[in-house]
Amino acid sequence: MKLPPAVDYTKRVDDMIDALKLNKASNTKIGGPLFKGISGGERKRTSIGVELITDPSLVFLDEPTTGLDSFTATTVVEVLRSLAESGRTVISTIHQPNSETFRMFDHLMLMTCGKIIYMNKAESASKYFSTIGYPVPEQTNPADFFMNLMSVEAYKEPDVDDNQELKKSQSTLMNDYRNKIRDLSGKYDCSELKCDPEDIHPDC
Repeated sequence: MKLPPAVDYTKRVDDMIDALKLNKASNTKIGGPLFKGISGGERKRTSIGVELITDPSLVFLDEPTTGLDSFTATTVVEVLRSLAESGRTVISTIHQPNSETFRMFDHLMLMTCGKIIYMNKAESASKYFSTIGYPVPEQTNPADFFMNLMSVEAYKEPDVDDNQELKKSQSTLMNDYRNKIRDLSGKYDCSELKCDPEDIHPDC
């Protein structure tokens, strides 16, 4: 119903099947609780395809790799990467990607307690955290390291001292990021831009 009348529906669907690498599953029922159908990764890609069939220029995805094994998750992100390279803007939340998957992202936003602690190129994140005193250890997946920095799970533990140390660490990360943004804001006239200094992207 969302497609314009002039669209060739069959061709559009076939093109989407090719783009999402679903050719082998194209004539298979999706499946459900009563019978096995396509795999979990194929199911994820099918859900993405349903939203992409109208050819949107902007795509939002909420944890598209959740519940998938490492290989399948990487395959899904490869598809999203190819969609981005075709001219679409793809924005996705993701938890604990492996190193290979992490390297496929162009830009990265990290948040803790509802506050941004990093928003810049993904490949620059390790260098940034190193400059503020949090170097990524060798042989460590940067994504895992960043997740540990932002973790709020320790709030649930009975060890108050650990909780206080974590809160202090998170506060430091947020303040360092704000200071970086404020330093950059001096380059711009925010009254004309109608923006808050904290909204300015560090890449500017």
